[in-house]
Amino acid sequence: MNDIAPVPASLAAPMIENRTFDELKVGDTASVRRILRADDIALFAYISGDINPAHLDPDYARGDMFHHIIVHGMWTAGLISAVLGTRLPGPGTIYLDQSLQFRAPVGPGDEITATVTVTELEPARHRVTLACTAVNQSGTEVLRGTALVAAPTEKVRRPAMPLPEVRLSRHERFNALLGTAKARGPLATAVVHPCDEVSLRGALDAAAAGLIVPILVGPEAKIRAAAEKAGLDLADMRIEAVPHSHAAAARGVQLVRDGTAKLLMKGALHTDELMHEVMLAENGLRTGRRLSHVYVMDVPSYPRPLLVTDAAINIAPDLATKRDIAQNAIDLARAIGIESPRLAVLSAVETVNPAMPSTLDAAALCKMGQRGQITGGIIDGPLAFDNAVNARAAAEKGIESPVAGRADILLVPDIEAGNMVAKQLTFLAGADAAGVVVGARIPIVLTSRADDARTRLASCAVALMLAGTSD
Repeated sequence: MNDIAPVPASLAAPMIENRTFDELKVGDTASVRRILRADDIALFAYISGDINPAHLDPDYARGDMFHHIIVHGMWTAGLISAVLGTRLPGPGTIYLDQSLQFRAPVGPGDEITATVTVTELEPARHRVTLACTAVNQSGTEVLRGTALVAAPTEKVRRPAMPLPEVRLSRHERFNALLGTAKARGPLATAVVHPCDEVSLRGALDAAAAGLIVPILVGPEAKIRAAAEKAGLDLADMRIEAVPHSHAAAARGVQLVRDGTAKLLMKGALHTDELMHEVMLAENGLRTGRRLSHVYVMDVPSYPRPLLVTDAAINIAPDLATKRDIAQNAIDLARAIGIESPRLAVLSAVETVNPAMPSTLDAAALCKMGQRGQITGGIIDGPLAFDNAVNARAAAEKGIESPVAGRADILLVPDIEAGNMVAKQLTFLAGADAAGVVVGARIPIVLTSRADDARTRLASCAVALMLAGTSD
């Protein structure tokens, strides 16, 4: 007895079936219809490697109509291939030759209907000639031509393969951030112990992008050796020579204290070594507020920048420290253009539970926000991660909140949670994460060896914009 329930017809994959050569006759026809999206053009550019701006820049494309017709026409030609491979003749078809004319431009939003019609059959070699045409939603012919195929001789009927889900990440938020920061002009930046290729290249890239004017602080022989090994040019670069990394951290902080540098950037030394000098009561860069780390994240699946704090400085913050962490993050969010940041205080649940200290802290932080002890943003919590970033998840839990489902800032319970959230977004969700330490007299650019060039530039841009708010 078979006790496995059949798959409901509504859930079964659609079937795809070919037409063998013997089933074909002159006049047979089939079509597909599809709307051209901007993402389709970007995917075509990625697959083909064609970086001509007519692919990706609409303004340029309008001025280069020939390339516009060819590029988008090739997408239209792909629809012809889809008809031949899936409908007429279908699976088993071998494409032998084609001759196509691109008759009119195709742009994003156009609905294209591609049609093939059998015009000639060659029984000896099972070859089929088909007329090909494509028209837009107005009936204008955009493509015309012929195709020659070898038709299948064996019947095929099988479930259609589902198309993969594809998400494009254009880093638009980080690109916009870089553009805004560049307009403010570069700031002198003490780059502490840049004695490897990664930190040196990051500083030079930021300088080339017009974000910083580097002051390289460290053992000069090591800095120059690293530059020579990596093929980097240090011409016109100021080098503050000190004997070792500890001295580099101290000198970098001093350059900020005396006004020579406006930003501090971590190089090839441990974060604790740099932060020790920053935190000194006498000669450091402390203010009346606790220092904290903020990731500014560009998550492809999220509709706005997402800040995560604290994932690098405060291990197990108490309530007073969390107040400063919240205020630091709100100030940073406002500096990068988020007018009234929504801050979600994260926990594992969305209700206050005396057995879970993070929920008690969340409730207290909300009250601090109401009483003006934290200003400039909207605070709610406790909220679980899903309720903070997904409106549907919040609605299913019956949560009514101006923050739930659309948080700009995630305040995590401790450094372990913050590290996990940020790295999961980076490595599983494809997010970019710019890192900066806030709460000191100046922003501190804190990057990882695993960060790519775009993320390092974005970290400098965030620090530059925050520094500009305190000028």
